[in-house]
Amino acid sequence: MIALGCDGAGYDLMQTVKAHLDKRNTPYMCFGAESNGPSDFPLFAQHVAAAVLDGRCDKGIVICGTGIGISIAANRFGSIRCALCHDVFSAKATREHNNSNMLAMGGRVIGPGLACEIVDAWLDTQFSHAERHQRRIDMIEVTNA
Repeated sequence: MIALGCDGAGYDLMQTVKAHLDKRNTPYMCFGAESNGPSDFPLFAQHVAAAVLDGRCDKGIVICGTGIGISIAANRFGSIRCALCHDVFSAKATREHNNSNMLAMGGRVIGPGLACEIVDAWLDTQFSHAERHQRRIDMIEVTNA
């Protein structure tokens, strides 16, 4: 199960992501926004992060205008490792090396086709479990406690 959240600036791209997840038969829970009107991204980041942290969802995807603010907000919560990705390589690398559990994208930065490619790469790439990557994640977790 994937938790989804966006502010108004990310709303249109989130509709594309939702349709893409439907095509993939990937279940999701949506935590807003409900329109492309003004809204506050920290609230949506918090709701998605909470769903990942409490186990209702395995991973989360968040979108705001640039992806920057919503990724910063998401990373304020516990064991969240939210990666801002605007290319496929970064999406693969953050899953393989950082075992990211949230993906952030910018609705004003990337188009719908690339967003779907990024989502696919991020969802389909597994964590490598290489010792050096796990060691670094463990170091992040200690500093986030």
